[in-house]
Amino acid sequence: MQLKDKTIAITGGASGIGKAMAIRFAAEGARVVVADLTEEKAQRTAEQIQGLAVACDVTQESDIQNLVRQTEHEIGSLDMFCSNAGIGFGEPDFVTSASNAQWQTSWEVHVMAHVYAARAALPGMIARGSGYFLQTVSAAGLLNQIGDAAYSATKHAALGFAEALAITHGDDGIKVSAICPQYVATPMLGYAENHEAELSEGVITPEQVADTVVEGILAEQFLILPHPVAEKYHQNKAVDYERWLRGMRRLRRDIIAEIGSARPEDMHKLI
Repeated sequence: MQLKDKTIAITGGASGIGKAMAIRFAAEGARVVVADLTEEKAQRTAEQIQGLAVACDVTQESDIQNLVRQTEHEIGSLDMFCSNAGIGFGEPDFVTSASNAQWQTSWEVHVMAHVYAARAALPGMIARGSGYFLQTVSAAGLLNQIGDAAYSATKHAALGFAEALAITHGDDGIKVSAICPQYVATPMLGYAENHEAELSEGVITPEQVADTVVEGILAEQFLILPHPVAEKYHQNKAVDYERWLRGMRRLRRDIIAEIGSARPEDMHKLI
């Protein structure tokens, strides 16, 4: 899919990967709608790209329906819905130690928000015979995230929904891509906005993710892997699940022995 003259809505578009994609898509000639929790935050990014800013809480289906309606009313038919909003809480100890509220929020942001987006945008896309869903999943959806079971479990579910969307509606002209990066220099990992200096090995910038995403969209790839090594890890997992689990347990032990915790914002510096 070419991005020039396409209308794209991006949730979580005010910062991090979402902001980088919004800027890059606009540079490719797309008309971009930047959605975030508050319109003020979204407006700061939208002003950089002459885009439209919309307030959107992705846990509220009515907000996502309004995002699609407002996009179509003010710009035109929606060509791509980018479900990018994400959240991570970590876990202080046991795999179940995150609160029920944190588990529920993870489910709503990482899974149901994608369902709401498809429910809102699919009818128009199917009627036109074309449309694209770009979903920020995570390598945690292919592999796992040590130190955050809620994040890992819901990202696995997000990938499963993306697969179902591609299988069910591919013949209707609907394209689907799932972005599965590993560590990215965003506020979720404790990096300040526009932080590029002194990145730990294996950590890439949001702009690098956006570059890979554009390449993946042009090729209409289902899996977009900003960290290509994730495919190797995914294959290793599929070939020998038991060995992969042993390796992940060993990695967790080594991390805790060295830094005393498995907090993603700390341990990514060691991987």
